Amino acid sequence: MAALFEHSPWVEARADAAPSHGNRHADLMAVVHAASREEQLALIRAHPELAGKAAIDRTLTQASASEQASAGLDRLSPAEYEEFHALNAAYRERFDFPFIICVRLTDKAGILAAMRARLANDRETEIATALAQIGEIVRLRLEDLA
Repeated sequence: MAALFEHSPWVEARADAAPSHGNRHADLMAVVHAASREEQLALIRAHPELAGKAAIDRTLTQASASEQASAGLDRLSPAEYEEFHALNAAYRERFDFPFIICVRLTDKAGILAAMRARLANDRETEIATALAQIGEIVRLRLEDLA
């Protein structure tokens, strides 16, 4: 079975070890929100940059590759690639983790607009936003398994 969380099996393991509330997504996200800040940052950092090196050298997880392709991130023009690269670098410099967005709920233009807009946020807002976006990614992955 495909992992729901990028390179972070501890989330599912902790959810499996805890009493269930009858809602798998809620159980998983309760683990994420109860995790230490360091664990939350590790979870965020486990995600690949959008249209980044992992997409080029094909080291994305199957789920991430499919999700990025659904938003057209596997078919960028050279100018689009340069803009993604510049925004990824600026975002990582500012927040020390990759930009996270549920790409299946938007498109290239929406992703670029969100990247530009979210660069103005403070770090705490971006951590909360990244965790919420991871929650959306996991919700859709759970739906795919249903």
